[in-house]
Amino acid sequence: MKHLPNLLTSFRLFVIPVLIASFYIPGMVANIVAAALFGVAAITDYFDGYFARSMKVQSNFGKCLDPIADKLLVIVAIVMLIRFNPENRWVLFPGLVIICREVLVSGLREFLAELHVSVPVSKLAKYKTAVQMFAIGGLILGEKGSTYMFYYWLGGFIEMDIKFLLVSAIVTAAKILFVLAAVLTVITGYAYFRVGLRNM
Repeated sequence: MKHLPNLLTSFRLFVIPVLIASFYIPGMVANIVAAALFGVAAITDYFDGYFARSMKVQSNFGKCLDPIADKLLVIVAIVMLIRFNPENRWVLFPGLVIICREVLVSGLREFLAELHVSVPVSKLAKYKTAVQMFAIGGLILGEKGSTYMFYYWLGGFIEMDIKFLLVSAIVTAAKILFVLAAVLTVITGYAYFRVGLRNM
């Protein structure tokens, strides 16, 4: 059990190439598979840290790879979304903001670590991560995945008008949450930028 947090982190790294491949599955089911993979990986992001703290088995392996796995998962998912939705501004602009912030914060963390300066993770940053994960998951599922679920899987249980509203709600909510995630990522990234400037 003491290796469980590291196994979850390693699993998240393993999922990334599978997630990339899932975008190339033909048909609407690709969105569902990709969204499911991303959702499982996002859940492990929470539980690896939770188990490491609760079981008191935090390791250098986890401290090193956990943030790397988190950033790779998010950046790869956004890059794939942009690749398959190149004209969707709801994906493109917030996605580029989030990617730029992740690169900037990674560089600042490395710089501050050399100076033995730490920046504690704020509650707002945790909320940002949650919003970001829900937004990306919703965008990956998208209209195609939502339509497949509500029209083909649950078609006999839901009225046509309700199906349309559910699909629209998921797509709209994902876009709004993604923009919100981009705003929060700038706000939380500013804390690192401010500390970095003070130590330059």
